Amino acid sequence: MKRSVEHILTTHTGSLPRPPALTQALQRRDRGEPEGAGLEQQVRDAVADVVQHQADAGVSVVNDGEASKIGYSTYVKERLEGFGGEGGLPGLPADLTEFPDYMQRIMGGLDFELPACVGPVSYRDLDAVRTDISNLKAAVADAEVEDAFMTAASPGVISVFLQNQHYPSHEEYIAALADVMKAEYDEIHGAGLVLQLDCPDLAMTRHMRRDESLEDFRRRAKLHVEAINHATRDIPGDEMRIHLCWGNYEGPHNHDVPLREIIDIVFEARPAAISFEAANPRHEHEWTVFEDVKLPDGKALIPGVLDSTTNYVEHPELVAQRIIRYAQLVGRENVIAGSDCGFATFASFLAVDPAITWAKLGAMAEGARLASAQLW
Repeated sequence: MKRSVEHILTTHTGSLPRPPALTQALQRRDRGEPEGAGLEQQVRDAVADVVQHQADAGVSVVNDGEASKIGYSTYVKERLEGFGGEGGLPGLPADLTEFPDYMQRIMGGLDFELPACVGPVSYRDLDAVRTDISNLKAAVADAEVEDAFMTAASPGVISVFLQNQHYPSHEEYIAALADVMKAEYDEIHGAGLVLQLDCPDLAMTRHMRRDESLEDFRRRAKLHVEAINHATRDIPGDEMRIHLCWGNYEGPHNHDVPLREIIDIVFEARPAAISFEAANPRHEHEWTVFEDVKLPDGKALIPGVLDSTTNYVEHPELVAQRIIRYAQLVGRENVIAGSDCGFATFASFLAVDPAITWAKLGAMAEGARLASAQLW
């Protein structure tokens, strides 16, 4: 994984807008309906297009935009055995339940299936991830970028969206998921791509389980980190990054667990780089955490310098200020500019207009250039 040794690198969290026709085909496949002819070519074309969009915007470290996936976490039900029926979530965000009318407006447009784990989990085959890898590498070969990454769902986030109805305990479910997802993680690393593990469970589930104490939540988070470390034991830490967030939606977020309460657990995870929300109004102030929390040796930060839920295009000077705050605290080589979360975490859910997404990424690249001029 490249570091910001000559200038501030730029990246994002993973998901990017998909073409409308592709989104519709993914939704049909998700519902078990005929997806229509030519889906593989649609995905291949979308990956080539999204990589070029990132390169044109000035993004240094790119990915496939998760073009082949209905959602960053639920896609695994298409690759793993053991899922069926209807599951649901462990709870609704505490902040949204305080404002039920607003919650309906936010969640009413979501369109994806949430089956449950109803049998032993196992990996079917690696064809899907290998196709994703092939599509991304082909697109990157034709683009001027510095590095490439690929996202994969962590055991913890899978357990949130695909609830356990089979294993005797949560611990056993997590252990089984870690064992089977290892194959996907190893495949991505073996292809020479940076592996990003998506881990919203390390923050978001605190306000989805209102009956759980902070101590119990931290114990659950530690269990999930242990699962990550077990599943990635054969991958060097500096070839991986993780993403944590508090839920990629515009909402009150007044029940979010503070970063300070979880950062020690996050640092225990093997991946070297940590992507997290740092631009939205609920979490931007938390750069001050690193005034007295030391960044462990070998770790790097990917703070969000773009809010992924608003159609404001951040001013490049504001982006530069956000980058410089972190660089002055943890070292410029340990900072990569990123986004708070994905811009299309579920294919059907777009809070930001696609054209504005590319404009925001361009503003990030310009802000990184301004920051680099001051830091070097």
